[in-house]
Amino acid sequence: MMFLRYFLPLLGASAAFGDVDFAHQVVPVLKEHCAKCHMDTAKKGGFSMNTRESLLAGSENGAVVEPGKADESLLLESVLSDDKSDRMPPKGPRVPADQAEILKKWIDEGMAWEPGFTFGKDAYEPPLKPRRPELPPIAEGREHPVDRLVDAYFADNKVTRPQPLGDAAFIRRLTLDLTGLLPAPDAIDAFVADTSADKREKLIAATLARDTDYAEHWLSFWNDLLRNDYQGTGYIDGGRKPITGWLYQSLLSNKPYDQFARELLAPPTPDSRGFIDGIQWRGSVNASQVREIQFSQSISQTFLGLNMKCASCHDSFVDRWKLDEAYGLAAIYAERPLEIARCDKPTGRMAKAGWIFPELGEVDANAPQPERLKQLAGLMTHPENGRFTRTIVNRLWHRLMGRGIVHPVDAMDTQPWDEDLLDYLAVRLADDGYDLKKALSLIVSSRIYQSQPVATAENADPTVFRGPLAKRMSAEQFVDAVWTLTGTAPAKANNAVPRGKPDGSSVLKARWIWSEASASSAVPDNHAIVLGTEVTLPSTPLSARAVFIADNEAEIFVNGRSVVRETIQPEGPRGLAINLDHLRAGKNSIIVVARNGGSGPNPAGFLFEGRIELPDAKPLTIATDSSWKWTPTLPDAQGRFSRPPTDWKPAQELANPGVWDRFVATMPPLAADPQPMVRASLVAADLLMRALGRPNREQIVSMRPDNITTLEAIDLANGEQLAGLLKKGAAALSREQKATPELIDHVFLRALGRRATAAERNGLGSTLGQRPTPQAIEDLLWMVLLLPEFQFVR
Repeated sequence: MMFLRYFLPLLGASAAFGDVDFAHQVVPVLKEHCAKCHMDTAKKGGFSMNTRESLLAGSENGAVVEPGKADESLLLESVLSDDKSDRMPPKGPRVPADQAEILKKWIDEGMAWEPGFTFGKDAYEPPLKPRRPELPPIAEGREHPVDRLVDAYFADNKVTRPQPLGDAAFIRRLTLDLTGLLPAPDAIDAFVADTSADKREKLIAATLARDTDYAEHWLSFWNDLLRNDYQGTGYIDGGRKPITGWLYQSLLSNKPYDQFARELLAPPTPDSRGFIDGIQWRGSVNASQVREIQFSQSISQTFLGLNMKCASCHDSFVDRWKLDEAYGLAAIYAERPLEIARCDKPTGRMAKAGWIFPELGEVDANAPQPERLKQLAGLMTHPENGRFTRTIVNRLWHRLMGRGIVHPVDAMDTQPWDEDLLDYLAVRLADDGYDLKKALSLIVSSRIYQSQPVATAENADPTVFRGPLAKRMSAEQFVDAVWTLTGTAPAKANNAVPRGKPDGSSVLKARWIWSEASASSAVPDNHAIVLGTEVTLPSTPLSARAVFIADNEAEIFVNGRSVVRETIQPEGPRGLAINLDHLRAGKNSIIVVARNGGSGPNPAGFLFEGRIELPDAKPLTIATDSSWKWTPTLPDAQGRFSRPPTDWKPAQELANPGVWDRFVATMPPLAADPQPMVRASLVAADLLMRALGRPNREQIVSMRPDNITTLEAIDLANGEQLAGLLKKGAAALSREQKATPELIDHVFLRALGRRATAAERNGLGSTLGQRPTPQAIEDLLWMVLLLPEFQFVR
């Protein structure tokens, strides 16, 4: 229960989301019955309903409604009153009972409010084209362009500049923000001891150069935003397609953001197509959930920070977007005529493909679908589309600083707290070749990022920026940190994730082979052959490692002993790495029993490459090619033949190996060096990650909740998974037999980025004793994990 006592105070006041639909049910009722007296410029009795904040602020006589307490709310009492002098509205028909019930339920559910929505007339119209603001003068020697803009903002808004962040806190924040990992204790010590003036710039560059760590951290950000996952609705029955391989390699290579977006919108290969195809829901669905409309909603939210969900049913109540505009985007993707439906009812009108910002150009509605998608991709990434660049830099600022320049980040029609800062970051991104790492570097190299986190006073204006906020660790950051502390990371990533960076050293020499070259087109199902080769070694190997892909099934034998058996997975063949055991000095045989499965003729192939390290010779490579041989004669279960086959024939290199190109991307590196720790982003969500807020990704999630929910806290407090990880970690630390002071510092440095204070060391030392038991170490790990200092990126 200690865990629960920690997490319950974190429960926030974020609006609850229940069954009542604010935009479609609540807004029409309030507009119809309350607008004349309490909306736009009308503020009768000092009461405005324009925003959730003004509604909760109440009238000149006090509060009129409290979330969760409909029966105690003056608002509902006035709506239901039979007294004409008290009843609201005072004139005209009273609110119908069914509409009053909607208001009651909405209040009881917490009064959810569409982000950025107002009943008042919003005079702000965000610009479309990029704008290059003039930088303010340098103040107090602070030359960084972000600091010049923020300093001017602070001066205009009478905000006190936050204090600088210390070195140990900075390396922890930076490493978690850019790679999602805790910094290593020796890296912290070295950084703190470094006296060079440019050590922070060097650390930023070195951290961003950790390509694999960077990719495996930001993979979660993009999986959320592109609703890509490894399991869940649609993946089993083929109703959706993952884009993990393409996304991982795009992050690893730091693909320019404009190219990244174009490949998603107009996919050059099937690897990136899953995003625009969305989810094919089972059964009959509402018109606003068909794939064409999903496309309209997804591209608007992801690339422009716009909400097209309301406009997918009718002209939006919450912003300026119209039903025809939402369907115009949908028709760009549609491969058949698309009838417009309003609130799920057909209108008899057909949608015409169209772009929502015609000032930049238009999509040819008569062009074929692939051409329409290319035209859309060109318009979305058009140099004059400032909304495209503003949206992504705003998302990056939110991730690093805890709050967007426009907030929420999917309300980009809302006025930013500093237009000049947003516009500068956007044009700088374009100037830097749409390099997202450069955009991140620009922000984290500023002094405002390198400032202590600020706390927002209870009555402070939430729209005023005061400095970076402490950010709750994401589910993946938390789990990675626990795995790092306890050494309990899983041994294997999800099959869909192609770990490692392709480079010249990892280019395979192997060729796809089978019994005939045409096998890449189709061979009968349940067709089985044996592939084999022999290799003579001058000495016993130091190590031997191999990678392979089989379509559909393969068992590999070395000198008559099985080293692996692999069957094709539902998502397709995958690259696997194995240790090539049982090799010896002299002649060695490698036999592969390969089978083609399926329910009819389909492609069959086998790809294999091994690297053998020898003590007194250069490494030896074994790779499938035409030097291998094949036979239809099958061995016994141990890979041995009762009689040597006499019908061996040369294996054939396949005529069309491109069939498997996208699966070759899943090949792990052949080098014998161990891979980095498997990350939480690389495996399917489990109960622990779901309890920590990792979404199921059936919807786009651009902002995870800031606060833990009651159900999450209860799950964490009682869940066996976290307790099991800490128990294993404690047992491992116990076996190291560290002295108590050393053990305390080890855990503190690893988890918190600092050594324990004298008071902490004395208090914990008396509890742990001179010879800490595994249970005492487990308690220490629990205590550290409960600290907000661990839980938050500060």
